[in-house]
Amino acid sequence: MAGMDTLFIALVFVLAGLVKGVTGMGLPTVAVALLTLHMSPLEAAALLIVPSSITNVWQLAAGTALYPLWRRLRWLLLAVCVGTGCAPLLAGAAWSGAVLGVALLAYSVLGLTGWRMRVAPRAERWAGPLAGAATGIMAGVTGVFVMPVAPYLQALNLDKEDLIQAMGMAFTVSTLALAAMLAARGEWHVTAAGQSLLALVPAFAGMQLGQWLRGRMPPVVFRRCFFIALLALGAHQLAAWLLYEFR
Repeated sequence: MAGMDTLFIALVFVLAGLVKGVTGMGLPTVAVALLTLHMSPLEAAALLIVPSSITNVWQLAAGTALYPLWRRLRWLLLAVCVGTGCAPLLAGAAWSGAVLGVALLAYSVLGLTGWRMRVAPRAERWAGPLAGAATGIMAGVTGVFVMPVAPYLQALNLDKEDLIQAMGMAFTVSTLALAAMLAARGEWHVTAAGQSLLALVPAFAGMQLGQWLRGRMPPVVFRRCFFIALLALGAHQLAAWLLYEFR
């Protein structure tokens, strides 16, 4: 990384960390959405492995219900790993941008409307693995692993602290599975690991700024701005793909 590329990447991770500091989530989503303006989704994913892993482990360790949540979500987490491992069989550079655009649009619309589904306890046995597999495939194609696992976890009627810890668990497993898949494909190597480690510095700086801002700005206002920005990025990704395909 050199010159303007280094500055751009640093600013992206400051912004992504800021979002994480205010909302407790969104670092990989924001980072990949912005980085893919200048690189492929999987190149962007390789840069976020270290910042995403460490911040999610931090979030995971903050709660007190680790083992009960692990037992409840273990089949979902296993399915994330399987889906990520299978993603290279489906992923293609020709349409990964379109998938990312649709994912960002769907996530932002859900966030702006406040709509939440409900999953009955008896349905978790099949709905969890299905959501996990879909999340793994999405991560392997786009580098973003917030859909559909985040809406699914929100549908389980967990209390606030358990929900935050559950998301930390799911995102940690997703990040590690993505790292393993990238390593197997030769896209996670010493250079990428070093760049990802350096990205941890602006990400943590952004998180500290976000935590400071959280006490001075209504979270509802910030979340609305966050989802509007994602909506615009998703529309840009999809429009760029359509223009490329039908030029």
